[in-house]
Amino acid sequence: MKKYLILAGLFFAGFVLSNCHTSRKATASARKVTYTMDIQPLVAANCSPCHFPDKNGMKKPLNSYTAVKENIDSMLYRIQLNPTDRGFMPFKHPKLSDSVITVFKQWRDNGAPEN
Repeated sequence: MKKYLILAGLFFAGFVLSNCHTSRKATASARKVTYTMDIQPLVAANCSPCHFPDKNGMKKPLNSYTAVKENIDSMLYRIQLNPTDRGFMPFKHPKLSDSVITVFKQWRDNGAPEN
């Protein structure tokens, strides 16, 4: 009887663990990254005021979908530099987190959808 309980417990544990895998998490987090919902707030938070003319910014404007889409490769290159490298962005601010950089990459890799 004791052997059957142990076997049943092992079977149950195996069943539970077999359903705990990362593919479900990846599917849930694989939502579509868009300019309006994801990129625009990140650019506004990390590139303002320098790249926003309406906030007295004097650098290349990044205040529209078209501007960001046209410059995404340059932006990705610069935000991935080390803070000590020439051209690092955001200038005089800490390096963006890997998760934020990944959002920019996902957006570009998925065709840079606006909405």
